[in-house]
Amino acid sequence: MSAFFGSVWWLIVSLGVLVTFHEFGHYWVARRNGVKVLRFSVGFGKPLWSRRGRDGTEWVIAAIPLGGYVKMLDEREAPVVEEQAAQAFNRKSVWQRMAIVVAGPVANLILCVALLWAMFVIGRPDYAPVVGVSDAIAAEAGVERGDVIQAVGERETPTWNEVQLALLPAALDRSDVRLEVTDAHGNARTRTLPLSRLPEELDDRMLLPSIGLLPRHFLAPPVVGNVREGTPAHGVLAAGDRITAVDGHAVETFEQIGPLVQALGRAGGTGMIEVERDGERLALEVAPELVDDPARGEFWMLGIEADRSQAPPRDALQRYGPVAAVPAALRETAHLTGQLFGMIGRAFSGRVAIENTVAGPITIARATNAYASQGAAWYLTILALLSLSLAILNLLPIPLLDGGHLLYYLIELVKGSPLSERAMVAGQYVGLALLAGLMGLAFYNDILQLIQR
Repeated sequence: MSAFFGSVWWLIVSLGVLVTFHEFGHYWVARRNGVKVLRFSVGFGKPLWSRRGRDGTEWVIAAIPLGGYVKMLDEREAPVVEEQAAQAFNRKSVWQRMAIVVAGPVANLILCVALLWAMFVIGRPDYAPVVGVSDAIAAEAGVERGDVIQAVGERETPTWNEVQLALLPAALDRSDVRLEVTDAHGNARTRTLPLSRLPEELDDRMLLPSIGLLPRHFLAPPVVGNVREGTPAHGVLAAGDRITAVDGHAVETFEQIGPLVQALGRAGGTGMIEVERDGERLALEVAPELVDDPARGEFWMLGIEADRSQAPPRDALQRYGPVAAVPAALRETAHLTGQLFGMIGRAFSGRVAIENTVAGPITIARATNAYASQGAAWYLTILALLSLSLAILNLLPIPLLDGGHLLYYLIELVKGSPLSERAMVAGQYVGLALLAGLMGLAFYNDILQLIQR
């Protein structure tokens, strides 16, 4: 399946699952409170499939899979015959209406916990949190190659993905963070990363690379993947060569070649590059060339690129038994909730660029496809995060969203009577404008991401 069709497919599947659970939350609580539901629709627009249930509800799958709705009997929308008036949504108490409205986000929250539970039971394969390269801030803090990062702050980090997720908020806030590591000799150490020294003007997407930590699995074997034409290595080295030494210094990873080439260039003249080729060991003479790159400045170059065609095998697995997975899923949901609210706060305060916080359907489609391609556990991870995001988004106090309706009902509780129709209509227009702006920003960010690829 191509990346495009895969992205479209997983977007439709993901939205279908999330919307169905969200709207079923509204439907279930509405029926428990005696409200007649006229239509349960997954998607908008022209119905592609419909069926009428025993309770009179019309179940619909519509053509535009970007949301859904539950239409309830309501005297404010259409006349209601007297014998059905008691089943109208507007006739219910304010507490019943609030319960029906909040049931959608709660359903997504429950779904998030369930998905994370399933992910932990299945087991999510990942990479061990072993440092492959320590540079810049990380090296200054005393982090060394081979260190295993056991915790970042108070958060345990059994995998490298957990390390990144724990480091990102601290990097965004430019706050120093404590690392608990086990060094290559098995000794427990504590290191403090001075993230407060990260430049304020640094692009948010470059924060983690700027710390100077690269995981072990990022290190490529010292195998030549490509030799660029017109460079010193062209005609000397070839794709598939395994470099074993540079000017007498042994090489184990491709990342070690760069510094050795710089030293060779500064020494002047030519040097010997030892390689294995087709079972033979060869010593080849190459002279690095000094080039001036606008992004990197002056550096010595051979003109070779690493062979990254094969990803290293994953060497860590997050897995719990069915019982232990319950508290693990609850803890993870609480942690992700805090992270999402933190990102919202940073966006409003200007500490995070808004283009890095609001994702549109294109970005979501690409992300779901990328996660799904890594296996069921990773797909459940992104689906859980999307479900939690949908719950939080819908609770924002914006008219047209569930949070906006809750705001109306809270005002009704305080003043003792419902808001006037005029006030509610005005609120709907404000909500429509806010949502249109949010959607426009999301699509703008999508297009910007495509242009920058």
